[in-house]
Amino acid sequence: MIKSISSILSLGILVTGCTGARPMHLGVHDGKLAPCPATPNCVSSQTMDKDHAIEPFAFSGTPAGAMADLKKVLSVMPRAKIVTATETYLHAEFTSALFRFVDDVEFWIDANTKIIHLRSASRVGRSDLGVNRKRIEHLRSAMNPGTSASP
Repeated sequence: MIKSISSILSLGILVTGCTGARPMHLGVHDGKLAPCPATPNCVSSQTMDKDHAIEPFAFSGTPAGAMADLKKVLSVMPRAKIVTATETYLHAEFTSALFRFVDDVEFWIDANTKIIHLRSASRVGRSDLGVNRKRIEHLRSAMNPGTSASP
């Protein structure tokens, strides 16, 4: 009995420990989202590093329309929560179903270039098994139906 209680407590600590604290460096600073860490569990449209690089989203219309579309797509994604949203910036958290790992996903709309820059990064751990890249490509497809994901 005591062993099973200990196992349950250990699992509870493991599960709640996977969420990590919300990073303080998120947001747009001098037109840039935070750089990716050296670990492979991050992608960004503002890096030249091929392991972390991913194409930004292009949009037509107004920045307000692009933000509305982004919010609409995120609102139907499982375990997604919009944390911060302004006219040109959005931060969402995605929580994994089993271990409750949290990924921070950011979008910054550059109205001059009609580009949505993005960053998706795991809070803890080293590898994400490609989850952040797959999520962004899924979002790209949802934002632009009929668009194929980049290789």
